[in-house]
Amino acid sequence: MKSLGARSVVVLAVACVFLQPLPVVRAAESATAQFEAANRLYEQGRFAEAASAYEAILAGGRASPALYFNLGNARFKAGQVGRALVAYRRAAERAPRDPDVLANLRFARERVSGPTLRPGPLDRWLSRLSLNEWTGLATGALWTLLVLLAAGQVWPRLRPPLRWPVRLALVATLLLGLALAVVWTRASRALLAVVTVQETIARNGPFEESPEAFRLHDGAELRVLDRKDDWLQVSDGRGRPAWVKRDAVFLLTPFGNDA
Repeated sequence: MKSLGARSVVVLAVACVFLQPLPVVRAAESATAQFEAANRLYEQGRFAEAASAYEAILAGGRASPALYFNLGNARFKAGQVGRALVAYRRAAERAPRDPDVLANLRFARERVSGPTLRPGPLDRWLSRLSLNEWTGLATGALWTLLVLLAAGQVWPRLRPPLRWPVRLALVATLLLGLALAVVWTRASRALLAVVTVQETIARNGPFEESPEAFRLHDGAELRVLDRKDDWLQVSDGRGRPAWVKRDAVFLLTPFGNDA
């Protein structure tokens, strides 16, 4: 179990106290009380109720790694591996190097049987930083390059000693910009689905009468290729295309706008 991150709530309350003192403090207290109530349900072994309580906080617009982490734990304990994976993935997006989040995400994935997507080396490397962190690094490298170039223009005598720093800053800007472009493209365009039922049939076409292609189990992660009515065309870890019912999966849409 993780705490809500009370320090960030307190900082927010202090920053706004002169503008809206009572509403901000009360909202912070309410969120903390809800979180503690959900944690108590979890400790009592009422995992499904705890999960609903965590999701109620998320519905109120308060998301954090700790909240998603605890939601994942509650879903996993309730036997909902797929929904646990969704929560752990959202926690990992916000805290990409948190050892507890990564360990539980890996543990949940190991419990999934049958075909599923597995993160490759590039995915694992890029996921070490969040989108905001990649943006910050690329922006910092660009500004460093601009400052060095400007210094060379203002003080011409500095151009010779700045030659190598400028080249290094240029290379860093290009590499970090490329990494940011890849991460942004994947985050904005990639549409993934996670199976949230015990078992579902993947078919060769978007009809109940279509022949069975293979079977998917709770927690299977899939890449979404197309949509048609109540069906999604997906591909598994082997790249095999098939169609599954929309209500059998949870869509992980870009930037946390899940459906």
